[in-house]
Amino acid sequence: MKGLKALIVVAALLAGLSAPAHAILTIEITQGVEGGLPIAVVPFGSSAKALPPQDIGAVVAADLARSGRFTPLEAKDFVSRPTEDRQVVFKDWRIAKAEALVIGAVKPAGSGQWQVEFRLYDVFKEKQLAGYSYTVASDRLRAVAHQISDLVYEKLTGEPGVFSTRVAYITREKARRGFTYKLQVADADGYNPVTVLSSSEPLMSPAWSPDGTRLAYVSFETRRPVLYMQNIVSGARTKVAEFNGINSAPAWSPDGTRLALTLSRDGNPEIYVLKLADKVLTRLTTHPAIDTEPAWSPDGRELVFTSDRGGKPQIYRIQADGGSAERVTFEGEYNARASYAPDGRTLTLISGRGGRYHAALLHLSTAVLQTLTDTPLDESPSFAPNGRLILYATERAGRGVLASVSADGRVRQLLKLQEGDVREPAWSPFNRSTP
Repeated sequence: MKGLKALIVVAALLAGLSAPAHAILTIEITQGVEGGLPIAVVPFGSSAKALPPQDIGAVVAADLARSGRFTPLEAKDFVSRPTEDRQVVFKDWRIAKAEALVIGAVKPAGSGQWQVEFRLYDVFKEKQLAGYSYTVASDRLRAVAHQISDLVYEKLTGEPGVFSTRVAYITREKARRGFTYKLQVADADGYNPVTVLSSSEPLMSPAWSPDGTRLAYVSFETRRPVLYMQNIVSGARTKVAEFNGINSAPAWSPDGTRLALTLSRDGNPEIYVLKLADKVLTRLTTHPAIDTEPAWSPDGRELVFTSDRGGKPQIYRIQADGGSAERVTFEGEYNARASYAPDGRTLTLISGRGGRYHAALLHLSTAVLQTLTDTPLDESPSFAPNGRLILYATERAGRGVLASVSADGRVRQLLKLQEGDVREPAWSPFNRSTP
């Protein structure tokens, strides 16, 4: 990570990646925050002869715990275990020191369907805050649990939850000849991984479309970098850029009509914008240095990018219709891979000093750079769509892992494959569909 050429040309080759297709990302909370809202998530009841294939209550409790905003009570502290409204005795939950209560039930609905009901209460006000019912197939029970978590989170914090979102990432496993690279997508808690593309050549730089239906990425299937766009449901993919030289670092505009990317078609890596409808290409930067890793502001009016035009990699900003670039970062000897928070007030980036590279946050109004992690080799930070968490790649015990850190640095988690390594995470936008 000593320069931008390494970022552009061999970023996909830096990680020793290995992941069997069935592997999931297991999450370990390595640093929590004291004072999370005490909440009781009672195991969901069921009238079925056989237990439902998913423990809805356990998934909801785990989601809320990972957010760092809640402290779920242990089941041994439950005074009772209500599954419907008439069984709730609020005094019991005040004794248990719960401030919020979630109850529910899962009932067979015929033809492989299940009816899931849940209620959320404010214990001290003795008031129901939310209550919903869903009828879904068995394979959608976990998705329903995540949606319940999102509703609970939003009702109690006033902010949308991200438990129904997904993450994309790149893995690599040894094959008989060389390696097999995979572009995979999993739920935000690491479950239900799906391989979008498998290749014997490197894959890199996955980027979500704003509607969450497509991924742009770079593939070396032809032994040279080519930029593709792929529908993650149908699998249909389109070749977007195959110019001479580098085709890399795709970034979707907020309205989904354009891609910013790095091309060296004219001899030097520069930032371009491609209109997807008519394939019109506009060059934004012209400089003898290396310009790469563009990212759009939430309003689509400007982009930030990485450039070594000042001698070392730093973050610069430019208007989306072109013009002169303005340097944004000055602290530290290395700042790269920036992206905007959803509210546009901060950037997450990788900041390096003394051979150590950390996920960091730049407050744009004050130019204060805040280091968020203590791991020495972080890469590819990506904001959750509510701006509360940042997902990034790092190393632990010689293995590539994903990790997340809250935007205030107080909550940290590791997301590890059961076997092998993983890199290049990208957090999806909000899931606009319902189970």
